[in-house]
Amino acid sequence: MSERMPVLYQKKPCYDIVFSQSFGELWAELSALECGDKRLCIVTDSKVDELYGEEILHLIGDKCQKAVKYVFPQGEENKTLDTVKGLYRFLIEEGFDRKDMLLALGGGVTGDITGYAAATYLRGIDYVQIPTTLLAQADSSIGGKTGVDFDGFKNMVGAFKMPRLVYMNSGALRTLDDRQYFAGFAEVMKHGLIRDALFYEWLIENMYEICERDLNVLQEMLVRSCNVKRLVVEKDPMEQGERALLNFGHTIGHAIEKTKNFKLYHGECVALGAVAAAYISWKKELLTMEEYYEVRDMFVPFYLPISVDDLDPQEVLRLTKSDKKMEAGSVKFILLKKIGKAVIDRTVTDEEILAAIEEINFSEEDAHA
Repeated sequence: MSERMPVLYQKKPCYDIVFSQSFGELWAELSALECGDKRLCIVTDSKVDELYGEEILHLIGDKCQKAVKYVFPQGEENKTLDTVKGLYRFLIEEGFDRKDMLLALGGGVTGDITGYAAATYLRGIDYVQIPTTLLAQADSSIGGKTGVDFDGFKNMVGAFKMPRLVYMNSGALRTLDDRQYFAGFAEVMKHGLIRDALFYEWLIENMYEICERDLNVLQEMLVRSCNVKRLVVEKDPMEQGERALLNFGHTIGHAIEKTKNFKLYHGECVALGAVAAAYISWKKELLTMEEYYEVRDMFVPFYLPISVDDLDPQEVLRLTKSDKKMEAGSVKFILLKKIGKAVIDRTVTDEEILAAIEEINFSEEDAHA
């Protein structure tokens, strides 16, 4: 059973999000985009290629003008301009022109690389998102943000490029290892915290089924999570205002990600950043103490960290200053006014940030205290 969610952009239909439990309907969706007359390039990483590359190539190979794969090494460390450069060269050698299409098959790294290449190759070529991780299905495949890291700084080079289609196979989530699966859940929790208190409560009520990866529950979870992001993006597609709310947990989270040399998953860092932001919200008297501890502790049943070993608070603070969300020299922080209601705050001080970092910092000294 599949469901369809249209995303609007500047008041016109832009693309559909299709929720399914298999890849069985993928070609029908691509055919509706007139892909039978196109060259299609599947862009994927080495791990996802082993799982699904040949299946997707077989599914589309004899139905379109030409189907090829571009496979790059797995890992955030490969989300660079060098990987995009390799993709450019491959597309040129394979004769791709502006009427052809890229298919981003994989997680957030693959989606970002493919989207950025699509935005810039020949000044623009269509692409489709086929996310296979929870993080990508719940968040990064939607909204048209694309980009790559630059010298270790997260997503510093990028463009807005809306996909023609997002096709989500929730069945693919069963192939993820536990750590990667639950890391993606941080973005789902984020959507409930910033915009939908009822969804947040639903996540807690369905905790067991989510942890067991019940496909029907996962599909409902994805539909509800994506609807939060859809509503925010439709109002502010280019992040001039309200879309910044989706960055809840990301300012400190990105800084932790870099200072830990990307050894922590992005979703794990978002969870840590969300705890830190909720702590600041409490100290600024937006949340009650009870609400802060509830937000913090609700990450634990989903196997997400709420503290991290041996952070250098001053280094994390310094890295927040190089975050791309800086505005007029100050950090644009996303705080919680209550569960289900996020706000943009430009008044957070260095001292408040340092206190929040200390709250999630766990050192050897703490262990022996």
